[in-house]
Amino acid sequence: MSINSERMNSIMLMLTLMSAIFLPLTFIAGLYGMNFAYMPELTGKYNYFIVLGLMGALVGVMVFAFYKMGWFKYRKGPKL
Repeated sequence: MSINSERMNSIMLMLTLMSAIFLPLTFIAGLYGMNFAYMPELTGKYNYFIVLGLMGALVGVMVFAFYKMGWFKYRKGPKL
């Protein structure tokens, strides 16, 4: 039972990391998907690429922080 619990905990850790990475991206994409009449950042020529770069940088920072905290170390248990 302890082996199953350890394996389930490592799987839940990976699922939590994936959801933590994609949650801010979903928020930003949802915000820019709304049909507002006035959004100052929509009028610029390169603002789309700036937002995409910001989203990529956000993912990079989060992955780096999670890696430094040691959360990507997968503890592989024995085969069941």
